[in-house]
Amino acid sequence: MEALIPVINKLQDVFNTVGADIIQLPQIAVVGTQSSGKSSVLESLVGRDLLPRGTGIVTRRPLILQLVHVDPGDVRKNDDMGREGEEWGKFLHTKNKLYTDFDEIRQEIEAETERVSGNNKGISDEPIHLKIFSPHVVNLTLVDLPGITKVPVGDQPKDIEIQIRDLILKHISNPNCIILAVTAANTDMATSEALKVAREVDTDGRRTLAVVTKLDLMDAGTDAMDVLMGRVIPVKLGLIGVVNRSQLDINNKKSVADAIRDEHAFLQKKYPSLANRNGTKYLARTLNRLLMHHIRDCLPELKTRINVLAAQYQSLLGSYGEPVEDQSATLLQLITKFATEYCNTIEGTAKYIETAELCGGARICYIFHETFGRTLECVDPLGGLSTIDILTAIRNATGPRPSLFVPEVSFELLVKKQVKRLEEPSLRCVELVHEEMQRIIQHCSNYSTQELQRFPKLHEAIVEVVTSLLRKRLPITNEMVHNLVAIELAYINTKHPDFADACGVMNNNIEEQRRNRMRELPTAVPRDKSLGKGPAAVSGEPAASGAGANGAKAPAAGPQGDADSTGTWRGMLKKGEDGPGSGPGSPLKGAVNLLDVPVPVARKLSSREQRDCEVIERLIKSYFLIVRKNIQDSVPKAVMHFLVNHVKDSLQSELVGQLYKSGLLNDLLTESEDMAQRRKEAADMLQALQKASQVIAEIRETHLW
Repeated sequence: MEALIPVINKLQDVFNTVGADIIQLPQIAVVGTQSSGKSSVLESLVGRDLLPRGTGIVTRRPLILQLVHVDPGDVRKNDDMGREGEEWGKFLHTKNKLYTDFDEIRQEIEAETERVSGNNKGISDEPIHLKIFSPHVVNLTLVDLPGITKVPVGDQPKDIEIQIRDLILKHISNPNCIILAVTAANTDMATSEALKVAREVDTDGRRTLAVVTKLDLMDAGTDAMDVLMGRVIPVKLGLIGVVNRSQLDINNKKSVADAIRDEHAFLQKKYPSLANRNGTKYLARTLNRLLMHHIRDCLPELKTRINVLAAQYQSLLGSYGEPVEDQSATLLQLITKFATEYCNTIEGTAKYIETAELCGGARICYIFHETFGRTLECVDPLGGLSTIDILTAIRNATGPRPSLFVPEVSFELLVKKQVKRLEEPSLRCVELVHEEMQRIIQHCSNYSTQELQRFPKLHEAIVEVVTSLLRKRLPITNEMVHNLVAIELAYINTKHPDFADACGVMNNNIEEQRRNRMRELPTAVPRDKSLGKGPAAVSGEPAASGAGANGAKAPAAGPQGDADSTGTWRGMLKKGEDGPGSGPGSPLKGAVNLLDVPVPVARKLSSREQRDCEVIERLIKSYFLIVRKNIQDSVPKAVMHFLVNHVKDSLQSELVGQLYKSGLLNDLLTESEDMAQRRKEAADMLQALQKASQVIAEIRETHLW
């Protein structure tokens, strides 16, 4: 199982070549406050001085440090300097250059940090990758992070604390990361910022290991026994104490090997019962063991993640297409594919079917039968017509002669007005279908023919040709729909079978109503009795037999007076306001005083007027429903024939005729600027994922997990 860590290092190398961090590999992140001794712990694990040292913030970029154990006899030679050694380092950003002098490694770290982060305490989240090969190290992958700080110094921004905290959380939030929380022994463990941050992402403590540094700097009379025993703050993976080199030791060039020997002597003297469970060597073995077990637990999920990503990048690379060799064939292929996908989207047989909303032919069907159909059903056959409008049309159609029957001209005039109202929703139906066919272009570009994204000019040209074709067909279709309504207006077919049946039923109802009214009339008064009562009785006025209303005696009426008052037209004119038929709205009243009496707004209709209006209303409604049914059936057919089917049938020939020209090949098949770069990146990533999959397959074959 020891070989698992080199496998992870190999995977790290694979993904470093493409500069990707899409795979979260198992690693150990070192977290602690500024000057808590993080870098000293790392140097103790390496066994060499290789990290920048000093006061204040020194680690200003994440340092991904891979320790690779090599055999003692394995020697590498630096091509530039000609020096040999059994320990060497290599940076990712310097490619194949090897460093056998660890002072040069430290100087390169400082130079690379200043290159990106500046030379005045600024930080950056761009990591530095360093591999150390040595026979004195165990296989580990460590990440040295900037120390937690509170107050900005130099050119650090005011939110430096938040930036460092976010940078730390970015690394330790990786579920495959072991957190090495470093805390100085001369501080209170209850105030440890490292443990606090670790608990935010590792609430159950399964991947947190605490390291207590500077055991030799505690106040006189105190020790870290309770802390190291886990009595103060328990940590599941344990607490390990170490002794760091002081700044004086570093200035005096005290080696790490000597420091480890002094550390062992100190632990034997100060903590004899805990000496074998503390110290740098025990820390290295513990980290190696924890990392191996962690890698073993993570590998199955890691393998699944790599396979999924490989499939995704394979599909992505396929969508980018191969470099164009035969331009003519490529152009014809893309045009044919777009036209096929456009037609398939209308027919509902497209490869990519939209699930969020209706699209293509399904939406056209919805427009025909739901939007357009329901709109027509909502059109009231008598909408906009009042009883007075109908009565006025009837009177205007009769001219100066009183009518005995309802004139047909009034019916035709009114029904044409109502049928005309069907034209607007019909034209709106055409517009909606046109808009949907325009949307299909974008749908095919986004989902069906992703190859068009490679050639933006070809995509624009195709969109322009299809849009122009739709634009040419729109007025033709509108004209046809307009003609459909005009055809209905041109001839009112009162012999239509459905209309004739409706008229027969209506006539029967009217005759039945007339008979009912005749039965309700009172018995007629004999003519001689009515004449005996005088003109007053005929007119409905009480007879003047004695005194009037004011008690005065009515004057006797002679024969001439009777004729003038009631029996002649002069008498009727004199009694115009009181006589029959002289109520509000009466033509007789208007004849008496044409200029002074205003035109009445409303009046009660006579029984005949009401009957005539009902007849016209029923006829209009019956015929309107017939025409509406015809329009509801014929408009979708016209739209399909003149717009949808015509575009489907002529789309490919139109595209080929407009675009398949030798002079346009180079311009249309020019790739976008970043397409070649994206294709290369996708190919490199796919190759890296395939290599990673092979590495994991080798692990299974060797039974390492």
